[in-house]
Parts: sequence; structure tokens; C-alpha cells
Amino acid sequence: MSFTPYSFTDQQLVDIRRFCGYPAYGDGNVVFPYPWIMRYYLALEYRLQHLDPNEGGVVVNTYLTNLYALENAVPAASANLDTDKAAVWTHNKQEVQDRLALLDDWRRRLCDFLGVPPGPYLENKAGARSRGSMRLVV
Repeated sequence: MSFTPYSFTDQQLVDIRRFCGYPAYGDGNVVFPYPWIMRYYLALEYRLQHLDPNEGGVVVNTYLTNLYALENAVPAASANLDTDKAAVWTHNKQEVQDRLALLDDWRRRLCDFLGVPPGPYLENKAGARSRGSMRLVV
């Protein structure tokens, strides 16, 4: 029996990388400070090129579908930012943060499903963004 991996579109690959918290790949040249994440990034790329059709279907139909909807709901929440109370309805002042937390939870679930660690542009579980941070191992 021959193995035929799932074939993602180029846009789906970009979105998967982005949702997993990895920076744009560009032309593939490694630029400081990114060499330390290359092993994780390469693990992600390997996984994406070697998923079977059923696994690829889960990524597209479950994760990407939900992530697109959750991501689009964040800017849509801005329509309510100017309202604190209206009749009996009271706006959730944490709506944007709650939506971002749910989005990031689904992003982490995608990373877990793919078996790769979240990239440097995905909030860690403590809520602190790792964007722009570096780890030094001495």
C-alpha cells in the first residue's frame, strides 16, 4: 500500500504556520534570532508534508474552519467597544480578551494535534506574549 500525504494549498500552509505562532517563512533564509526555532519550524514543515489524508482533513475541516471564524470574530467585537450598558444588555468588557483567549486555545490545540510546540508568536499558557523575546542558554 502506498502512502499519499494530504496536499494543503499554499494559503492553508501559510495560515497553519501563522496559527501555530511561527513567523513568515519568506525565502527560507535564516535570520537572527530565528535559528533557535528552526528545529521546531522544520518539525512543523515535516509534519505538514507527511500527514495522511484523514489527518489533513481534520486540520482543514476542524481546526482551520474554527480558527478562521474565531479570528474574524475578534475585529467584529470592536463594534461593541463603545457600549457599556444598553437597556438590560451589558457589554462584556473582556469580550476582546475572551475571544483572543479562545482563539489562542484553538491555536494551541492545532499545535498539539500536529505534535509541534507553539511558535514564538503564540501566547504562552501564562498569558505573556513571547513576541520579541529571546531565550539565552548559557
